[in-house]
Amino acid sequence: MKKYDALYIFVGISKDDALNANLEKALAEVARVGGNVLTTESLGKRMFSRPMSKKDSGVYVKVRMELDPAKVSELLARYRLVEEVFRVQILAVDERREAKLVEERAARAERQAKKDAAAAAAATAVEA
Repeated sequence: MKKYDALYIFVGISKDDALNANLEKALAEVARVGGNVLTTESLGKRMFSRPMSKKDSGVYVKVRMELDPAKVSELLARYRLVEEVFRVQILAVDERREAKLVEERAARAERQAKKDAAAAAAATAVEA
């Protein structure tokens, strides 16, 4: 199983209830091909740079999933049949890049903690 990021675009949705129903239907396809959904994040409604199929905006949803690499093309073929999904893009997650980003975030948090501790010590020294 490999991790993938998928970006879904749903059009013609005005309520959150409809979005949730359409998203559940789309994520059911992932389960049908043997995948697992790890996280979902709604990115909100955005305007397209140019109209596509007479549509000018859509609701974007980012999903992280685990899936067998051989099943990706099958999943994309299934989405062509699901009317609620306007567009979908599936990209493989680079594990090395993800690990490096986690390390960088940890190092940044450590540097910030040291800075905060030094500022607190300086403030304490000034007060005394």
